[in-house]
Amino acid sequence: MVSRSLHWAWRVVGPHRWGWAALDVLCWVAALTVLAWVPHKDADHFLLLPELGGLGLAAGLLHVVVGCYLGLYLTRQERGSFDEAAAAARSAAVAGLLLTVVIWATGEHPPVLGLAGTAVAAALMLGPRLGARVTQHRQATARNHGARTIILGAGAGGRQLVASMLSDEDGHYRPVAFVDDDPRKRRLRCHGIPVLGDRTLLPEVAARADATHLVVAVPSIRSEDLRDIRQLAHSIGLKVLVLPRLEALLGAHPRLEDLRDVSLEDLLGRRPVRLDESAITDQIQGRVVLITGAGGSIGSELCRQVARHGPARLLMLDRDESALHATQLSLTGQGLLEGDDLILADIRDHERLVDVFAAARPDLVFHAAALKHLPLLQKHPHEAWLTNVLGTRNVLDAAARSGVGTLVNISTDKAADPTCVLGLSKRLAERLTAEWSRTQPGRYASVRFGNVLGSRGSVIPAFTEQIRQGGPLTVTHPDVERFFMTIPEACQLVLQAAAQGSDGDVVVLDMGQPVRIDDVARTLLTLSGRRDVDIVYTGLRPGEKLTEALVGRDEQRLPTDHPLLTRVRVDPLSPDRVTSRHWHIGEPLPCPVPGLHLPAYALSED
Repeated sequence: MVSRSLHWAWRVVGPHRWGWAALDVLCWVAALTVLAWVPHKDADHFLLLPELGGLGLAAGLLHVVVGCYLGLYLTRQERGSFDEAAAAARSAAVAGLLLTVVIWATGEHPPVLGLAGTAVAAALMLGPRLGARVTQHRQATARNHGARTIILGAGAGGRQLVASMLSDEDGHYRPVAFVDDDPRKRRLRCHGIPVLGDRTLLPEVAARADATHLVVAVPSIRSEDLRDIRQLAHSIGLKVLVLPRLEALLGAHPRLEDLRDVSLEDLLGRRPVRLDESAITDQIQGRVVLITGAGGSIGSELCRQVARHGPARLLMLDRDESALHATQLSLTGQGLLEGDDLILADIRDHERLVDVFAAARPDLVFHAAALKHLPLLQKHPHEAWLTNVLGTRNVLDAAARSGVGTLVNISTDKAADPTCVLGLSKRLAERLTAEWSRTQPGRYASVRFGNVLGSRGSVIPAFTEQIRQGGPLTVTHPDVERFFMTIPEACQLVLQAAAQGSDGDVVVLDMGQPVRIDDVARTLLTLSGRRDVDIVYTGLRPGEKLTEALVGRDEQRLPTDHPLLTRVRVDPLSPDRVTSRHWHIGEPLPCPVPGLHLPAYALSED
């Protein structure tokens, strides 16, 4: 039985850790032996050596038993780490306390001998462990393989990441320096790696350290800062890697496996919007919801998000049967086009809409149907008039007749100080929505946001296809810039507006700083790895602005209950004035944007 227990202990603890246990026993023996020279009743120190040595051996064996119980030997720990040092100190303290009690009970030696012996033994045990850790780090930092890497951020994330790099047996990355903007961290060394300055000194640090990679170990870094850092790193030939955002790490320590290339969302990225999920659920759960334009990029994502909040019924309306099929397939996994929830209809058909709304009696309507391609609408303004203006009027009228409780009209940033047919038509839709809020008992509001990443016809899919075909990438102007957000985020904004939007107002999301389209193109080229694709500037198109604005010059931002949402008021427009006899989109006028001389279409009254 005894031999079986010893075999089990040897196998579980392992010969390497048993070697450290034996070293700890020797530390106790050495500690008590050294204390033989402390003044005692008997001045002959050599006579005390065997007695105190035996006492040290007993204390050492007791320390090993306690250490197994406290995890010093049975738990795998990094040699010389704080966890191992703490476990060794706890084990020594318990063993030393028991030793002190024994010494006090026998009365042969002063009790202080036990306390002093504990302190000396603990120091002797921690010394070799610290030496092993220093040696390990020196070997890791002195290795001549692995990509020489600068770490941006000497905080907890950066230190954890460097520890992972140093313990990586394959040695993919070799940390050579930190850079950090905190002046308190200057001349600091973390795991033997020095902090050599802030990000502005990155070129000098890279040259001094002969680095090839830069790791951004600040998960909460702003997208604007990441764009600047990436541009600077690219100019000096550094490959940039990033850690995921904090919410993606879920509290775990950063690891080498978490490192990834900079994505387009990182550079254009947006702060995650914290929405009031309970308010959204209260607005949707158990109610009949109808979505126009359900086959589009925004409409289909709205359908998926609304479905998660438990509506009594979800009605999806679109004039494109293939788009409806794709939306149903994404929702149910089946595209049989069966049931009454799919409605094939055109919002230009007023009578058809009235019949649909009368039969469905929706409580909540999201109006996402629209024509949105700026160049085509510039050439065919009457189509914008029929769909975006008269079509919206038809939806509003049908909703009012059926007693809809809430309607949210989806607009665009081009409706602020419009200079193009698309912006003008959507501006009229906002004004019509405001008029219905004034005259009807339900709640009517609009939502205004910028470009949506990945939506059909947006710049990202266009650039991706151009790269696939070998280029060139066409950018209208090197300084043109736009606001960007993701499709799910845009739909969350729409849902929040439905829950909290003020009647008749236009809800606007704080979208941060606009992004240069030229940067988007160059980022996609870098991410694709293509070096043989050129960027060609084609010139601004008629009605196009250099920079979009979410709020017009004559509009005033008003607060809402959500910190990232504001609202603006627009003048109502009576539907009696919205007829093809009174209004038309047509004559080009001088562009109101200073410094540009481009034709812009305006709405005028006959």
